[in-house]
Amino acid sequence: MHRDEPRKRASVESPAPLIAREVAIAPQSRRPGTTALGAGLTFARALVGASWLGAYALVWREMGAEFDLDTDESRILLWLVLGFGGIGVLVLLVLAVLIWRGSNFARVVTMAGLTASIITAAVDYFRAGQEITINTSLLTVALDILVLLALSGRDARAWARGSRVRRRLRREAKRDARNSPQSAASEA
Repeated sequence: MHRDEPRKRASVESPAPLIAREVAIAPQSRRPGTTALGAGLTFARALVGASWLGAYALVWREMGAEFDLDTDESRILLWLVLGFGGIGVLVLLVLAVLIWRGSNFARVVTMAGLTASIITAAVDYFRAGQEITINTSLLTVALDILVLLALSGRDARAWARGSRVRRRLRREAKRDARNSPQSAASEA
């Protein structure tokens, strides 16, 4: 084990280190793999959502016929489902980009939203008997769980919390570069 790698946690430990203030991550540190994986999986989750919307659009006539909807009602309902679903896909894409850039807010919102998605699938399974299969929600639930695991890690949390510090240091470096004597001499 290298000195840079964090020590694995014991199965039973005092909660004091978890409650204590975490060690600040170096401002010039690289993006952790868990953050990159979380952003990538969030992007994949958005693509899966878009493919589900496409699949619904293809079989919508049969679904409308099952519920005895006339053509106008069916068309309006389809556009509502596609509209709200499309907004959800766009939100996930924006969150994936923000997670990649180091936004802690996006990380937390993504984890909260995907937790709600997992809970909804669980309630449907236990209450209504909705099966979780490849044809229904297995892929989305699996991606939701993987995103939660990736984004809830210590490295991802510390790096996202340090993003403000990194942005501030970059702004200061740019400001210092503009105000440095070398740039003033080159302008004269």
